[in-house]
Amino acid sequence: MTVRTFTDKKLVVASHNKGKLREIADLVAPLGIETVSAGDLGLPEPEETGATFAENAVLKARAAALASGLPALADDSGLAVDVLEGAPGIYSARWAGPTKDFSFAMRRVEDELQARGATSPERRGASFVCALAIVWPDDHVEIFEGRVDGTYVWPPRGDKGFGYDPAFLPHGESLTFGEMSAEAKHRISHRARAFALLTEQVFKVTP
Repeated sequence: MTVRTFTDKKLVVASHNKGKLREIADLVAPLGIETVSAGDLGLPEPEETGATFAENAVLKARAAALASGLPALADDSGLAVDVLEGAPGIYSARWAGPTKDFSFAMRRVEDELQARGATSPERRGASFVCALAIVWPDDHVEIFEGRVDGTYVWPPRGDKGFGYDPAFLPHGESLTFGEMSAEAKHRISHRARAFALLTEQVFKVTP
């Protein structure tokens, strides 16, 4: 099936997460497309009831597209730790509690790893996974996924990025996502990889 080409001039970013909004806005900026957040439009956050990152991304993008009458882009992403059988996964934000305290969430992951005796780097494999969904008001849906593999490190390092970034060391890198500049992270992140596919196939721009 042919992927739909984006021909609009305005795109709703269906997120209330400031970190994600900043990253997505940075990725979209070179395309000359105006972005507006779901929060700016006063749109509520739908309950994330999907069983996968892709399902949750579609759910959020669909709600924003139907409410705004504009194409909407949503991200659902999270940390998947091998020894924890993919947890926290789609519950990554929920592990941070109602106050979104990711220092607490990172500590919880570390406690779970320690409980399983996963203290050596080879037993602390983890991945960041991202699903991007773009949905048009007529309910046409396109989905793209990206992934970056690495190691869960402790203690967390760096104060850049957001979420679990300070505890994630990508394979082949010496800096955690929390230590990298935004430009360096954009070159290799799960979100950037998903966005590269979206850009090439929907926006028709070759990275």
